[in-house]
Amino acid sequence: MSAETLSVPASTSVSFVNVIDPEFRFDTPDVARAQAENWYAESPLGMLVLRHAEAAELVRDNRLTHNGHGFMEQNGITDGPVYDWFVNGLVNQDGDSHRRMRSLVSKAFTPRMLENLRPLIRETSERLADEIAAAGEVDFFEAFADALPLTVMTQLLGVPAKDFPVFGKWSSEIGLVFSLALGGDIPARVEAAVVGLYDYVEGLMADKLATPTDDLISALVTTRRADGDVSHEELKNLIVTMVFAAHDTTRLQLANALVTFAEHPDQWALLGERPELAPRAVEEVMRWRPSSNAVYRYAAEDIEFRGQHIPEGTMFMIGVQAVQRDPLAYPGGEVFDITAERKTAVMQFGGGPHYCMGAPLARMEITEALPALARRLGAPSVTGPLTWRPAIGITGPNELRLRFG
Repeated sequence: MSAETLSVPASTSVSFVNVIDPEFRFDTPDVARAQAENWYAESPLGMLVLRHAEAAELVRDNRLTHNGHGFMEQNGITDGPVYDWFVNGLVNQDGDSHRRMRSLVSKAFTPRMLENLRPLIRETSERLADEIAAAGEVDFFEAFADALPLTVMTQLLGVPAKDFPVFGKWSSEIGLVFSLALGGDIPARVEAAVVGLYDYVEGLMADKLATPTDDLISALVTTRRADGDVSHEELKNLIVTMVFAAHDTTRLQLANALVTFAEHPDQWALLGERPELAPRAVEEVMRWRPSSNAVYRYAAEDIEFRGQHIPEGTMFMIGVQAVQRDPLAYPGGEVFDITAERKTAVMQFGGGPHYCMGAPLARMEITEALPALARRLGAPSVTGPLTWRPAIGITGPNELRLRFG
């Protein structure tokens, strides 16, 4: 859809978009038409936000909360391990509770600690790219998208690389919590992942407390014991979330990037010739095909917004990919272009007090990874089946076999 399409004043009609259809995707003509009509669409889950201006305002509106209880109950879960993890997690805390838990991480996860990871990320990206060049055709998850975040997790969090076969599937499956509305086997998979990760992290915390090393989890368990502001259970919940976030969202964003470049081989060649474009390329692949594809909020009270009365308890789901292709916010954004200087920030990391703490690390990993691959390898092409995780959560391909030109 071009920006000219929206030069005519939008109508006041509101479309219905069935986001719980297993085949639903955000990059379809139906979603584009709904976006042209109004800033939101109706959905089985609530108000689906489709435009950037409204989304940016809503994520910073203190009349809205995360309401983990409401999200779980809306998906038929009222107790159990998934409920306990999700409701008590950092992402679903607001106000003083959120500030207290976030402060613990901020004390340990410093910009200096982050920058010290850059040489490791660069060296690992280049080594893995050389291995792919020698192999020719690869399972991209095995060859790169899992391997890079795992190396970073080992260094940053202190998670032993030898344990990856134990927790790797769990850290991928737990992200399906944001897709619970699709039903099927998803609730059971999420529960198995939560239970498995909780057991694993309990042992990891005990090891770090007994024998601390120079890593983030050691710093967190030591700091918690010293100041007592965060309970053992709160810290365990936080570390489970960190293990999941440090692995799954980054691996899927890398995979999404390679699928996108397979569709735009000219852009891949350009990145190989001009590696200085890497920061823009990273923002563009996250804009075009984000791995975190939905941001949720609930009205904590009756509110007025854009001239509408919205009752307490109403759910807002920000459709990140649609918002990031909003022509009102991204002129020319219907084209994937790594040279474009976009004036509007991507939405997948949220906004306001809940802006993702891991965003700088994710950007660093992908900024080092993409040029390392593009300098050494011709354009990727997908050589095997390509199926997708649900669009309304942490999303990306289930598998990705690639050959490089």
